[in-house]
Amino acid sequence: MTDVLISGAGVAGPALAWWLRRHGFRPTVVERAPALRDGGYKVDVRGAALTVLDRMGLREQVRRHDTGMRLARFVDASGTQLATMDAALFGGREGDDVELMRGDLARLLVEATGDVEYLFGDSIAALDPAADGVDVTFAGGGRRRFDLVVGADGLHSTVRRLAFGPAAAYLRPLGHHIAICTVPAGFGEERVELMHPAPGRTVGVYRTAGAPDARALFLFPSPAEEPDHRDLPAQRAALAGAFGGAGWRVPELLAAADEAPDFYFAPMSQVRMDRWSAGRVGLVGDAGYGPSPASGQGTSLGLVGAYVLAASLAEAGGDPVAGFAAYERRMRPFVAANQRLAERNLKGMVLSSAAQIRFQTLMLRLMPRLPGRERMISRVTEPIRRAATAITLPDAPAAAA
Repeated sequence: MTDVLISGAGVAGPALAWWLRRHGFRPTVVERAPALRDGGYKVDVRGAALTVLDRMGLREQVRRHDTGMRLARFVDASGTQLATMDAALFGGREGDDVELMRGDLARLLVEATGDVEYLFGDSIAALDPAADGVDVTFAGGGRRRFDLVVGADGLHSTVRRLAFGPAAAYLRPLGHHIAICTVPAGFGEERVELMHPAPGRTVGVYRTAGAPDARALFLFPSPAEEPDHRDLPAQRAALAGAFGGAGWRVPELLAAADEAPDFYFAPMSQVRMDRWSAGRVGLVGDAGYGPSPASGQGTSLGLVGAYVLAASLAEAGGDPVAGFAAYERRMRPFVAANQRLAERNLKGMVLSSAAQIRFQTLMLRLMPRLPGRERMISRVTEPIRRAATAITLPDAPAAAA
């Protein structure tokens, strides 16, 4: 039986473990965090990724965790409502598309993997490839050999750094940063996304149905000096500097962000690589081809990539080079289509001038009364739908291993 070590217990890692196990492999997942991470923002699952969940038998469980959001409400610096729109349209969702919290999806995937071995509170410190396997040294001091190693460990992937080199060579910045954190429930309206657009920066707050707290999101131009991804005080200082003088409830939200235990701060960057594998080491999800949060497709890419990678390795019959090559051939057009969404979406998420904000909110107010409304909505959602379905999935194995 082929032993595969997966680094990362987010979305792509457990999904890959599920499919590898079904194909007859023996996966192990290592995760730096001491336990499953429950935080995070809401994520969308659509198109081919919904088919993957169907084939895992998880579609209905995922749907039960839908956020239930109703409206997006835009407000000015004084809190006065500028416009509203349907939450599904705001998120580019239609039909069977699902929106849920990232932590809920990760937990469902981990629970579905059954007896897969998880090593929480540890990480990969070194990789030593050999002709017939990869010797892995763990940060906790252990050492084991695996037939394959796959990095599903996100934008700052350790596996990518060890196997391919420094992150700077593969990250393509989009010129903006994002910060996300939990804030007290009083900042949000239940099932409503509150958005405060200002020239060059945007703040959003929402609270899902029955949630005990709210989530805040900040989008802003990248700082001149990038704080280290492990330096939380420097990141919080950069956020405060970016939103100095902002109105609405932004000063209160910044104070809450200073206390948030799940504060997340990162550049809006895409991972662009010429190859996603080196011998017996490969990458899946954000580690290999993160499209950035601006695309709205990172979760779907992780689910589809996990499915395609497992199928390709199984079809290769134990030849990792052939398996990884088939995976790349199938996934690259799909990844490219979804990465193209990011720059298009970002233009509408952060507007550069007060005039653009006035025009956008005017169009939102007029849209329900304009002739051809459905055609206009279709023009908004069509690029997302086309990218989300831009792959033909290989057949699933007939039965679980």
